[in-house]
Amino acid sequence: MPAADPEITSHHLSIPYESAGQRLDQVLSQLLPEYSRTRIKAWIEGGQVQISGRQMRPKDAVLGGEQVEVTPVFEVDTRVQAQDIALDIVHEDRHLLVVNKPAGLVVHPGAGNAAGTLQNALLHHDPKLGVLPRAGIVHRIDKETSGLLVIARTLEAHTALTEMIEAHAVQRHYEAVCVGVMTAGGTVDKPIGRHTTDRVKMMIRSDGRDAVSHYRVVTRFRAHTHVRVQLETGRTHQIRVHLSHIGYPLVGDSVYGKRLVIPKGASAAFDETLRNFSRQALHAARLEFTHPVTHKQVSYESPLPADMKQLIKALATDLKASEKAAAKARAADPRGA
Repeated sequence: MPAADPEITSHHLSIPYESAGQRLDQVLSQLLPEYSRTRIKAWIEGGQVQISGRQMRPKDAVLGGEQVEVTPVFEVDTRVQAQDIALDIVHEDRHLLVVNKPAGLVVHPGAGNAAGTLQNALLHHDPKLGVLPRAGIVHRIDKETSGLLVIARTLEAHTALTEMIEAHAVQRHYEAVCVGVMTAGGTVDKPIGRHTTDRVKMMIRSDGRDAVSHYRVVTRFRAHTHVRVQLETGRTHQIRVHLSHIGYPLVGDSVYGKRLVIPKGASAAFDETLRNFSRQALHAARLEFTHPVTHKQVSYESPLPADMKQLIKALATDLKASEKAAAKARAADPRGA
């Protein structure tokens, strides 16, 4: 249902003379950059834009000098209901939120997830988010990925953050544990598109969208590697697809992964830890971007969740035990060293 923004009544503008001949929706998009051109076009068509007391079409050319009154009206999406779901809020101001999403929480409703999502939780936390697309959510991470998301609280912030993400101006850093021992870090620059036969999967394909991931080694273990990944782009399942493509799928990834790898001689406790890790080992650890209103550079971090800490600790313990056993064997038989 339509709803007026409680903080905005109307905008009174003058069309610059140098804009003569341009489309009305184009000129208003320049004068009101906090709103998308799509939204402005809808307001023009809906009669919320008056030009010197008359109504025009989005494509009509302006003469320059006209007086414009824009009365913002927003549509509240009543299909998604507020739900009292706990949020881990890392930062909050009147323009945006940064939340730390736990693994297992879906970002927004979709097939098979009609409720119980981050979007439902956000609407409970701040009902005014209902006038924003997807309650201010401007990017997403997978259900079984944990970590940080930035949420817009105003239309101005939503427009700016969306543009920053499209321009790759939001730096997103991830922590991951993959199967296999990497020799060095690197970059994967491979386009990603929908899988040709399985619609829930993505794949490397020449006609896909550009996708670039930079990764570097943090720690090598006996059969696994802890890595940090920085995204240039943000395609669906990007890190999971890229690391799997180069032969190092994420631990626990049931879609792009491979069989469980247990190093020879591993303890029963280590075996149990790996077998019980039931999600992809991926965490959105840091966000860096320019605040859409204050224009200050901001950075937010989220520590590794308990399950990934336990996984990395188990990998380190296994490596140490293996090195200790090897050293003991060398000491017992110096000729075999």
